[in-house]
Amino acid sequence: MTTPTEETELAREWRLEINMGTVDDPDWQLCPGVREFQPASEPNIEDSSDYDGEGWADNEKTGQAWEISCTLRRKANKSVKIYHPVHEKIRLAHYAYGDANKIHLRYMNREGLPEAYMGKAIPNWQPSGGEYTALGEVEVTFTGCGPLTPIDNPLGS
Repeated sequence: MTTPTEETELAREWRLEINMGTVDDPDWQLCPGVREFQPASEPNIEDSSDYDGEGWADNEKTGQAWEISCTLRRKANKSVKIYHPVHEKIRLAHYAYGDANKIHLRYMNREGLPEAYMGKAIPNWQPSGGEYTALGEVEVTFTGCGPLTPIDNPLGS
């Protein structure tokens, strides 16, 4: 019996999708043009040491925050003068308040491996600018609102 060959994962393993529908009737659509993608999930750790530890430190996780930093290449249909609808949803949410400011998103391994997550986040939309030869890009940071929940990868079998 042979051992299957393991391959190193690439940074481009992630697929980002935005819910263009509602929570009750989701319409998951690909966020196109992702050039960089960096998810982070940082726990808050508090020192819970006491004398009973005989000098050994103890710690407790008391909270968790998450965010996604990504760079998007802008996509537009210049014949009808519109940007890609997923990009527009993110951009307009940046300027809104309340529920309109939150993006329901999910991201997953694009090869169908088990890693996949879903949550709601507030987007920070910042065009990159650049020299006259640069492509149109925007830096987006999604700051999590509530839990980032592990889900079954919808691309898995």
